[in-house]
Amino acid sequence: MFLLAQRFPQPVKNILFGNRDKYGTKVIQEDEDWIEWLKIYNDFYTKTQKKGIGNFVNNSGYKILKKINVTNKTILEIGPGSMYHLKYLQGTPKNYIIADVDKFFLQKSKTKLDDQNITNESIHIVDRNSSDIEGIEKNSIDVILTFFSLEHLYNLKENLISYNQYLSEEGIIVGTVPCEGGLAWGFGRMLTSRRWMKKNTNIDPDKIICWEHPNFVSNIKFHLDDIFSLQKQNFFPIKIINGDFNLLFSFIYAKNN
Repeated sequence: MFLLAQRFPQPVKNILFGNRDKYGTKVIQEDEDWIEWLKIYNDFYTKTQKKGIGNFVNNSGYKILKKINVTNKTILEIGPGSMYHLKYLQGTPKNYIIADVDKFFLQKSKTKLDDQNITNESIHIVDRNSSDIEGIEKNSIDVILTFFSLEHLYNLKENLISYNQYLSEEGIIVGTVPCEGGLAWGFGRMLTSRRWMKKNTNIDPDKIICWEHPNFVSNIKFHLDDIFSLQKQNFFPIKIINGDFNLLFSFIYAKNN
């Protein structure tokens, strides 16, 4: 997928997508900005992603769940967040496994599943660099859910290969990613979440953007197309295959044997 915005002058790209030439795309754990970011992340998430336009956009990505039925299925969700998307789930799964690097969101998700009387398991991902999820066996998962998480993975290709191996013979992977690297997403962030960070923190947003979103939508789609078998894809808000003028890419892929 070609991204026109990546042809922009470097100073413009730095504002829209972070200064990747300077900071790279892999986090420095000891960095002061990163340490401060971890302290305020939950507040940032609530203020920018679960209110107003951010909430509307996120919910638009979750609606792909309406296209599948999970009755008696074993689900693995990677990065479940606060599970606002649970309302879109069609059917009751046999087992719902949640895996996350953030213990706060892991507990929050578990509470919501417990409240819905959905059988569940929790896995804390200790090493964000690892492509394996401890305790998940090959060919054991019917549905993998990954909403707004693939853009965060440092070893994207290796993780997707592992996900394909986790899926059962007729398993599918369902999810949504932001059109990171595209014009609409970069410009929208400049007006919303980037502005919030500049106003409410002393953190350098151009650094955090690089480390939080190392993967552009073009790269994510390339690897999904290569590793899995495409079943359905949606772009939002414009229904054309374009990463510059859309905000979200939603998808359903089948296991590729």
